[in-house]
Amino acid sequence: MEVDFTPDLEAKLTRLAAEQGRDLKAVVREAVERLVDYDEWFIREVEKGLAAADRGDFVDHEEIGKIIDGRYPG
Repeated sequence: MEVDFTPDLEAKLTRLAAEQGRDLKAVVREAVERLVDYDEWFIREVEKGLAAADRGDFVDHEEIGKIIDGRYPG
């Protein structure tokens, strides 16, 4: 597989690999793996939320306000 990067992105990846003392291919592979893992997680979470909504499992406005106030007092 070949992937074309902009010169700017390629320079950033090369610099990152050098700073970490790692192989460029390993850095790119890890970056792609993180992106794919995140996308898979995000899709699963959205699907869970949609399933909850389909079941009518919602948090009402007042409860959301309490959650926000608890996390960000003042």
